[in-house]
Amino acid sequence: MIVTTKDLFQHAYGKYAIGAYNINNLEQTVGLFRGNLGKKAKNEDPVDHATSAPFIIQISRGARSYSDKRMLEALIRAADEVFSEAIFAVHLDHGTEEACYDCIDSGFYSSVMIDASHEEFAKNIEITKKVVDKAHAKNIVVEAELGQLGGVEEDVVGSVKLTDPAQAAEFIEKTGVDSLAVAIGTSHGAFKFTGKQGLHFDVLEKIQKAIPANFPLVMHGSSSVPHEWVERINNAGGKLKDASGVDEKQYLPAAKLGVTKINIDTDGRLVWCAIHREQFRDDPANFDLRPPGKIFIQAYAEYIIHKNTVLGSCGQLDGVREMLKTGKKTSGCCCCGH
Repeated sequence: MIVTTKDLFQHAYGKYAIGAYNINNLEQTVGLFRGNLGKKAKNEDPVDHATSAPFIIQISRGARSYSDKRMLEALIRAADEVFSEAIFAVHLDHGTEEACYDCIDSGFYSSVMIDASHEEFAKNIEITKKVVDKAHAKNIVVEAELGQLGGVEEDVVGSVKLTDPAQAAEFIEKTGVDSLAVAIGTSHGAFKFTGKQGLHFDVLEKIQKAIPANFPLVMHGSSSVPHEWVERINNAGGKLKDASGVDEKQYLPAAKLGVTKINIDTDGRLVWCAIHREQFRDDPANFDLRPPGKIFIQAYAEYIIHKNTVLGSCGQLDGVREMLKTGKKTSGCCCCGH
């Protein structure tokens, strides 16, 4: 069942974080749904309620243009039927104005992100406000970004600029945005930190105190880049030297401070790369794409279960379902009352 991110955030706020996972193809889609329902093997397996979790499917502009945006949307619609117990939001990741408007008009997305973080503060507000007004008119929620992460996302190269707490409060008030991605030390890609750096919890605490109560914050660039998967890639011919990510032990402390959505893309790519490199290495005579695909689906499902465990979302699906059934929620958007 497709819901808005607002529905998910209301249940999660201050307790756990919702995993927001980027997908690009069939195998990622199936693995993602299986993992979030605790299904480690076949579609017919019963839901493991101890590990089932609500989640957010993230679709980037790159994913939408990889084949055709309608292909990925059709995959998700099919998965919604096959995995009928799943509860999730469909979210545009790092959208331009044009991409946001296209997704809003499509009638498929329940959430969009407008990323004007590379613009000056006033311009970011102006662009975000326009997207918010159009999205809220159709009961679609909006995420925006303030501050800049390092690394590369789509066609934007970021230089680190931590979010200013006072600006965050002003930005939320003037735009009416529903959630805000903040820069607190993470970066995009597989090379996030050097040495023993980590999240700036001091900045996060100041942001939470400055903004409205229970307002959802988002962490981008939050893959953990597990050494195990990097090592498997390198052992199979890869060259990912000095790759590092966010310590998974920092997820829940961030969630306690209002981070309700944590974006994970790189980790899924690492699992895909490791599995396929190993398969090509170990079975060079194989020319059937399905055997490595099946192995990836299972490995990715198991990794999603692990990720939801450290996010605290494992076992929360029934609680979200009950909240939706009893109507203990508000509809529409967080800040504007739509």
